[in-house]
Amino acid sequence: MINIKPCQTPLMSGIKPLFDTNNPPSNVESYRRLIGKLLYLTNSRPDINYSVYLLSQFVQTPTTYHHQVAQHILRYIKAVPGRGLFFPKENDLQIKGFGDSDWATCPETRCSITGYCVFLGNSLISRKSKKQNIVSRSSSKAEYMALATTSCEIQWISYILRDLCTQLHPPPVLYCDNQLARHIAQNT
Repeated sequence: MINIKPCQTPLMSGIKPLFDTNNPPSNVESYRRLIGKLLYLTNSRPDINYSVYLLSQFVQTPTTYHHQVAQHILRYIKAVPGRGLFFPKENDLQIKGFGDSDWATCPETRCSITGYCVFLGNSLISRKSKKQNIVSRSSSKAEYMALATTSCEIQWISYILRDLCTQLHPPPVLYCDNQLARHIAQNT
């Protein structure tokens, strides 16, 4: 893969072909090793997190198309090798959380995907992208569930910092882009 041509996006267009089982099977062990390495790399490269998350669902029976998409991620990494997380030495101690959901993303189960990231000052300290356990009937309900998940993570981080005797002067802040979900959260 040293002489591969770089590309500018971490995921090939469209995710529906990923769920097509008519493609010929791929080398399972090779695919699992590659996904394992990419999962490890997501610790410092959150820009590939969603793409690797999608591909990790197919480690049992990968197809040649899944292998091509994984190689596409490698091409993206080659194009932008210096991109990653930066942790500055000086930092304020305010927790900021950003929660979002992608409504009914999975074409098989119609489950939404919750994603969040939590910052301590300017440093990313926690992030997650996961399928929700239930099917939401509206995008607002999916967003509200993402807010609840993010607030639990912020609370857990606050407890850890308190146990470490770290004072948080400004209170944590939670951001959401859905007006109705924010309205529901304020009324509960």
